[in-house]
Amino acid sequence: MTASLDAYWMPFTANRQFKKQPRLLAKAEGMHYWTPEGRQVLDGVAGLWCVNAGHARPKIVQAITEQAAEMDFAPPFQMAHPKAFELAEAVAKLAPEGLNKVFFTNSGSESVETALKIALAYHRARGEGHRTRLIGRERGYHGVNFGGMSVGGMVGNRKMFGTMLSGVDHIRHTHDPARNAFSQGQPAHGAELADDLERLCALHDASTIAAVIVEPVAGSTGVLIPPQGYLQRLREICDRHGILLIFDEVITGFGRTGSAFGAQRFGVTPDLITCAKGLTNGTVPMGAVIAKQSIYDTFMAGPEHLIEFAHGYTYSAHPLACAAGLATLETYADDGLLTRAATLEATFAEKLHTLRDCPNVIDIRNIGLVGGIELASRPGAPALRAYDVFLDCFKEGLLIRTTGDTIALSPPLIIQTEHIDQIVATLRQALQRVA
Repeated sequence: MTASLDAYWMPFTANRQFKKQPRLLAKAEGMHYWTPEGRQVLDGVAGLWCVNAGHARPKIVQAITEQAAEMDFAPPFQMAHPKAFELAEAVAKLAPEGLNKVFFTNSGSESVETALKIALAYHRARGEGHRTRLIGRERGYHGVNFGGMSVGGMVGNRKMFGTMLSGVDHIRHTHDPARNAFSQGQPAHGAELADDLERLCALHDASTIAAVIVEPVAGSTGVLIPPQGYLQRLREICDRHGILLIFDEVITGFGRTGSAFGAQRFGVTPDLITCAKGLTNGTVPMGAVIAKQSIYDTFMAGPEHLIEFAHGYTYSAHPLACAAGLATLETYADDGLLTRAATLEATFAEKLHTLRDCPNVIDIRNIGLVGGIELASRPGAPALRAYDVFLDCFKEGLLIRTTGDTIALSPPLIIQTEHIDQIVATLRQALQRVA
């Protein structure tokens, strides 16, 4: 590599440490990356929770290439192109029943901002403009824009940026290792934690609350699986008080838990779903909000020549992203990937939980093809133990992700049993070396 590393300010990265010892990737195909030196690295995190179909899938590559030559851009305001409608229809067919209107964005962060604005504008349009309060959850992650950061509950993402949005509150998180450590699938204890929403309804008056947003599986904070009955209880409370329920499925969407969406895996239908990542297999930035018909219909009032929802992005439904999305959904269908995590879940869980006897492992959590291994923190050095495991694994040919002192795994859905074995064996050795 001849370019200087100095100009690029890297996101969510310890820039000074990285630039002393860069970890560069030069090529990707299937389950693997390759470094510029030609060293093969097994992808244990689907890039960044997004490459669900594996890297460099031919149908997706061809679709992007052909679309760039045919039409590189089309304005999305008061104009459109055919693939935008085709992709919206394809996404709606995968969504839970009743969620059939699709608004395109460019990322998960933008999807969250869009969903929050839809919620606020929806209540205003139906004559309840006093519903302005938004409720998130402690340890939640909803992107890095001001709305998502405000409803999010990860301290490190919030502390540098002032007071953020007003009128936001948070319910308790669901992490309860004292009762649920080493659970496989949904933990047995914690459904009652959803009742914390009733506390906020009493504190603020439910009539002021517009929406509650949660991740079905809280990924970025360390893979927190919803307790049995928890999401159902949230749905019941929201229904009782006329509050919209938003599922942030940027990570759980498109097969990660063994269904097209986590809502279907857990049997709970929200009013809005945010998604991104797996929508285009990570190839072209794209996100979406999927809304119930009734929400869309509420906006369709007034003179027909006026814009009903004053929101959107220059690159909404970008032609290249739509082409990539259509080819991605076709690839998922061709290979049966949206349900493959359910087929492999038992094997993945069994092998992952063999690591419970490794040094400093205090919890292991899993569902579908996502797993979290929580480590005891080093005194005075939080997150360093997991980070050292990350470095050791990369050196040994495995890419993992860490958040705090939790190792997160979310491999491409094309993973084979031998890849699971390699991931577990590499982690075992790293955990022993780093201890």
